[in-house]
Amino acid sequence: MSITEALHWRYATKRMNGQKVPQEKLERILEAARLAPSSYGLQPYSILVVEDEALREAIRPVAFNQPQITESSHLLVFAAWDPVHEGHVDEFIRLTAEERGVELAELEGYESAIKGTVNGFASAQDKFHWAAKQAYLSLGAALAAAATERVDASPMEGFDSIGLDKLLGLKERNLRSVVLMALGYRDTDNDRMAGLKKVRWPKEKLFIHMQ
Repeated sequence: MSITEALHWRYATKRMNGQKVPQEKLERILEAARLAPSSYGLQPYSILVVEDEALREAIRPVAFNQPQITESSHLLVFAAWDPVHEGHVDEFIRLTAEERGVELAELEGYESAIKGTVNGFASAQDKFHWAAKQAYLSLGAALAAAATERVDASPMEGFDSIGLDKLLGLKERNLRSVVLMALGYRDTDNDRMAGLKKVRWPKEKLFIHMQ
């Protein structure tokens, strides 16, 4: 199945049937999220994988009682680092040197460029928004991967981020929730969105070819 076929198949599932996603499929979806691009490759976010039913029951009220929170198999919480700081960059540079088999001195220019960006935002909120944008890149990769695995996925911005952060203790981890993704399988009998034709702007409207 091609990626375009998979994306034609997927939709933002509103009702799920509680069936568990096999572990091997979950791992491939998570690996796609891990391999997603980000600015400098820094990946300034964490992804919480919530399978526990009781915890998802507790999350549901702060997500405006959306049923896929509890009907899903797993709930992914994409949370940006808050704040992103030089210590993160130092750790990333050490990892890069180790993985690529180079000396730290060879990465000094790269390190300086990242720190210049991290320290160059006008406000803490601007820095958070930058980190949050990187998390959305990971979300996109995970959505596409789920579709190729024939696993339904629902991206969700409809939740009380302050309430969720408190519930999950994210502030203590220097994290702020950005977006959710429920993983599971569609309940076609109860999902009004199931079977509806996908609607997207035609190519002529969406793409502007500059020649």
